Amino acid sequence: MKLLHLIATPRPEKSNTLKISNAFLESFRAKHNDLDVEEINLFNEPIPAGTGDHIDAKYNLMTRQPLDDKMQAAWEEIEQTIKQFLSADIYLISAPMWNFGVPYTLKKYIDTIVQPGYLFGYNEQGMPFGMVEGKKMVCISTRGGDYSENSPFHIYDNQEPYLRAIFGFVGITNVHFVNAQPMDISPELREAAIASGISEAQALAEQL
Repeated sequence: MKLLHLIATPRPEKSNTLKISNAFLESFRAKHNDLDVEEINLFNEPIPAGTGDHIDAKYNLMTRQPLDDKMQAAWEEIEQTIKQFLSADIYLISAPMWNFGVPYTLKKYIDTIVQPGYLFGYNEQGMPFGMVEGKKMVCISTRGGDYSENSPFHIYDNQEPYLRAIFGFVGITNVHFVNAQPMDISPELREAAIASGISEAQALAEQL
């Protein structure tokens, strides 16, 4: 079994999010002896941009026009990123909430891999359908405030709904979230949120 760990935090050595993710991975490894973990640190790895030759290649492909050498090389970078993503059986996303959403590096990665003909397609009626089947996903986040379902600030949570929507769109519907919150109100609440998140992540690892 292959797990692809997408790390979307700029300070992994100090990350509270990764404290929880590492607890999940430790428990998950203990249950799955054959686990192969591949990490992508989205703040360090060069992710192809949706600009220049990359975007020109995409629209040429969509309109069935030929690619020149520069566009072909650019599109191969996109395809390699998609191939790496699709090679996994389960995904772990470690991403703190930024401005109610996901860090920009994670958004850039998602914009790179979610391509027609690769992660989704269209049927004869023009309706989209997901092409990624049989995969699981775990999303672990830390939030400065409390955006839980019973909080008055729940409406501002654009992180979990977005990730559920975009990965559900491509066919990944077996998605689990561990949201540690609140982190920024007091040291006591932060430590309690981390401890609760670790316990929840370990329990989840036992279920999957």
